[in-house]
Amino acid sequence: MSENEARKEILSLVKEYYNNYMDRSGDKFVEGDRIAYASRVFDENEVCALVDSALDFWLTAGKYAKEFEKGMSELLDVKHTLLVNSGSSANLLAFMTLTAPELGERCIRRGDEVITVAAGFPTTITPMLQYGAVPVFLDVTIPEANIDTELLEKAYSDKTKAVMIAHTLGNPFNIKAVKEFCDRHNLWLVEDNCDALCSKYAIDGVEQYTGTWGDIGTSSFYPPHHMTMGEGGAVYTDNPLLYKIAKSMRDWGRDCACDSGQDNMCGHRYDGRYGELPAGYDHKYVYSHFGYNLKATDMQAAIGCEQLKKVVEFGRKRKANWEYLREQLEELEEWFILPEAEKNSTPSWFGFLIFCREGVDRNAIVRHLEQNNIQTRMLFSGNMIKHPCFDEMRKTGAGYRVVGELTNTDYIMNNAFWIGVYPGMTKEKLDVMARELKAACKKAR
Repeated sequence: MSENEARKEILSLVKEYYNNYMDRSGDKFVEGDRIAYASRVFDENEVCALVDSALDFWLTAGKYAKEFEKGMSELLDVKHTLLVNSGSSANLLAFMTLTAPELGERCIRRGDEVITVAAGFPTTITPMLQYGAVPVFLDVTIPEANIDTELLEKAYSDKTKAVMIAHTLGNPFNIKAVKEFCDRHNLWLVEDNCDALCSKYAIDGVEQYTGTWGDIGTSSFYPPHHMTMGEGGAVYTDNPLLYKIAKSMRDWGRDCACDSGQDNMCGHRYDGRYGELPAGYDHKYVYSHFGYNLKATDMQAAIGCEQLKKVVEFGRKRKANWEYLREQLEELEEWFILPEAEKNSTPSWFGFLIFCREGVDRNAIVRHLEQNNIQTRMLFSGNMIKHPCFDEMRKTGAGYRVVGELTNTDYIMNNAFWIGVYPGMTKEKLDVMARELKAACKKAR
C-alpha cells in the first residue's frame, strides 16, 4: 500500500468514525436538555482535515495556514491576512503594529491616547495599558450597545492616535461616523471584529464586511465564535506596510520574511548590514521589532479551512435565529428593551442582548433561565473600569481617561444579559428560550 493509499484509507475510517461514534448529542434536542449560548458546529470534513494535517506532523504554521490566510483574504476581499493563535493575540498584534517607528509621527507612543469603550471585552484594551498608552473610555448607546459617536470630538486631544473598538455581539458600530472622525484627525481605526465575522455595513451605498473599513481588523476563532479552529484568530489589512510590520511582530520580531522551514528566499541571507550587527550577520536572526511568537498550528488552520467554507451560511443562520427570537419576544417589551441593529448594517449576530427595564430584577430572570437549563452570559465586562484589575489605577486616577458619564455602560453592567443564536440553535431551542423568558416575566409581576 502506498502512502497516498494509506492516507486515503485512514481518512475513510475517520469519516466512518465521525458518522458512527463521535458524540453528536447536540444534533438532537430533547425537552430539558441544556441549551448552550454557543457551541461548535462542524462535520466530518473538519475532523478529516485535522487528521490529515496531523499525518503531515508539521506542528507549526504550514501549508494549511497559508491556505487559510488566502481563503480569509478572499472572503473579506482584503489584501493581507495573518493567522494567529487567538483573537486576543490578534488584538495585541493589531495594536502593537501601530507602535512601530516606521509609522513616523503616526506611531503610537507611550502616553498617547486611544479612544475605546468600557462596555466590552478586556483584551481590546489590555494591549494599550500594557504598552503604556492611555485608553479613553466613552459611553455606549442603548439598544445598540456600541460607541456613542456624539462623544468622539469631546474625547479628542492632541495625544489621540487611534480608535480601537469592537462591533458588539455582531452588531456593527456606526462605522460611517467613526471613520469620518478618524479621517478628519488622521487617526488609525482598529476594528475588533471578533464577535462580528460576516457582519456587513454600508456607507453611501457601498456595502462591505466589518473589519475591512478601518486600517486593521481582527477576528477570533475560539469555539463560541462565528467559526472555530479551537483557538485561533486573524489580523487583516489592505495596508502593505502594516502587514509587513504585523508579520514581523507575529514572527518573533524578525526582519526576515521567510516562512518557517524556509531559508534564503531573497538570496541575500548573508550579505546585509543591520543596526550595529557585523556585516553579513545571518538575516534569519535579525530583529527589527520587539515581537512575539503568535502563530497558530497547521492542525488548527486545517480545521479553519473547512470552517471558512461554512461561515457565510453560519452568518445567515445567526441572523435568522436572532430575527425569530426577537419576533417571539416583542410582547415582553414591558419588561425588556430589545436589541436593534445599527442603521445601514446587516449583522451576523453573536448573541441576543436583552436589557431589563428599571424595576425588573435581572438576577431573577437569569436565575430562572439557568435553572431551566438555558445558558446566559453578561455583556462581558459590563463596565471594565469597575473590575479588580483597575483597582490600583482607580486609586490614582492615572493610566486612563473617561469622557462624560458612563451611564449606559453602567446600565448594561446592572441590567443586561444575552442568550445564544448560534447556527446550531434549532427552532425547538429558540421556542424554549422564548417560553422561559415569558415565564420568568410572569413570575416577576
